[in-house]
Amino acid sequence: MSEMAEAIRALISEKGYSEDSVKQTIEKALKAAYKRTYGDDENAIVKFNDDMSDVSIYSRKVVVDGVYDPVKEIELEDARKLAGDEVEEGDEIDILEDPKSFDRSAVTVGKQTAHQGLNETYKTSLMNEYKDKIGEMIIGYHQRERNGNIFVDLGNAGRIEGFLPTKFQSKLEVYEKGDRIKALIVDVKPTNTGIQLVLSRSDTKLVSSILEKEVPEIADGTVEINRIVRDAGYRTKIAVSSAREEVDPVGACVGLRGVRIQNVIRELMNEKIDVLKWDADPAVFIKNALSPAQVERVIITDADKKQALAIVEDSQFSLAIGRQGQNVRLANRLCDWNIDVKTIEQAEELDLSSFNTVQNARNLFNDEAVEEISKISELPGVDPEVAELLKAAGIEEFQDFVEAYDNGSINVEGVSQEALDKINELINENVEFVEEEGAEESAEQPAEETQSEEKEAPAEEEEEYFCPECGAKITLDMTHCPKCGIEFEFEEE
Repeated sequence: MSEMAEAIRALISEKGYSEDSVKQTIEKALKAAYKRTYGDDENAIVKFNDDMSDVSIYSRKVVVDGVYDPVKEIELEDARKLAGDEVEEGDEIDILEDPKSFDRSAVTVGKQTAHQGLNETYKTSLMNEYKDKIGEMIIGYHQRERNGNIFVDLGNAGRIEGFLPTKFQSKLEVYEKGDRIKALIVDVKPTNTGIQLVLSRSDTKLVSSILEKEVPEIADGTVEINRIVRDAGYRTKIAVSSAREEVDPVGACVGLRGVRIQNVIRELMNEKIDVLKWDADPAVFIKNALSPAQVERVIITDADKKQALAIVEDSQFSLAIGRQGQNVRLANRLCDWNIDVKTIEQAEELDLSSFNTVQNARNLFNDEAVEEISKISELPGVDPEVAELLKAAGIEEFQDFVEAYDNGSINVEGVSQEALDKINELINENVEFVEEEGAEESAEQPAEETQSEEKEAPAEEEEEYFCPECGAKITLDMTHCPKCGIEFEFEEE
């Protein structure tokens, strides 16, 4: 069995198979040859040396007086010749078999079984290894193409094959034989000779993996990728943030003079990438998401249905929409909102005040009291730390802040201009100021029900009225809205 011993040592030391897998494979092969020779392998026993240097196969036979099955039984006299006079009838003894005595077909079956077993062992080993690598990047080279699908050479003597299907390819990328391909592992499948790694060049995780390698702040957790959406081959939008105020997450990703983001763009074959700041405030986040377009204002038209209106200058409209609607479509996916983009002129044709009017009417019909707020700390979405710093500096009320902000006289340590701009924006969106005609009257009127009292119209001008539900124009003689049908009545103040 010297040849067998050499084969065992080679499989363990050179091929990298585990000792248990080699033992199981050899045992199956010898038993297959034994069965081919004797018709049954139930009594075949395979034994290995302690140091795995050799292996033997035995026939376990029962000692009897009168043999009926020579494969499983042995005469008492013959057994005593082999194992000694102490052997008694009914005992079991193991008789060494010489594999060279097996017929040729049995040897062939044994070899085939061993070969198949080693292949299965190797594939199982590879499957276990690469299943843990799903989601990681791998580099290979274009080998061949069939029906648009690309087969990638990943080395390892063809045992591991890369497969880049058409549906996972980036739309504008074209490869020639021998081209380098960096892709993401998305699945592992067994083949006749090894395993096949299913690759992707369109997955968003490919972008985040490349960006993580280019931006150390992402790798160490200083900068976080909050959301990422992609139209592979054309444009990717990435929303990032940082828990540390002194770190600019967008600047960290872009790098000095755009070096970092340019490296990512090159890896994606010149795909456009928008890196923008994530914000918990949906209006601010939507404004950021429509970059590179400059958005003048975002109005939340229906918070429950996540619908918003973005207003832009005429010159920014096509940029906000993007080619074939791509930019606004990606912004919708990034924010998970339905965004309608309008120019300033188009927005002027809409009754934007109706959004506030409808909400106020609903509050009245539901007998809900309108909450009056006057302090910066009460603003929805305000940073508590910033509000506290402003309060310590004597700026607590909205009116105090607005006056100081308009004069440019706010200079509080720890409060950036960006934070001041955001508070001013929150005040504009959430607060309606009232012109005081009398202290008593002003105190009775909720801030959110009474906008600045409009100056009395000249006597000759007729006052106009609008439905509180849909904003349609109505007259004093109506009892129902002609548009939405809501019932109402007029009372003299």
